[in-house]
Amino acid sequence: MPKAYWIARVDVTDPEAYAGYMALGPKAFAQHGGRLLSRGGHTVALEGPMPRQRNVVIEFESMEAALACYDSPEYREARAARAGAAEVEIILMEGLEP
Repeated sequence: MPKAYWIARVDVTDPEAYAGYMALGPKAFAQHGGRLLSRGGHTVALEGPMPRQRNVVIEFESMEAALACYDSPEYREARAARAGAAEVEIILMEGLEP
């Protein structure tokens, strides 16, 4: 079964409120087997428009595990804490077969 990658592109609009999300989101990922591969590091646009301020890649064992995390009570609480504090785009992408 291929792994899955949660890719988030984020522009933080209220850093103080976003801190509430940061206290909850990574815990939810870990509870569901998510492993942060990249979070908010230096980004360079090689083609197309500059990406958002923060770009995040999280690896999960499967698409089902990533979806279970997104739909979990833990991550719903994190999303509620983030509401109004950021503009966010999230996609799930299936990896290649091993």
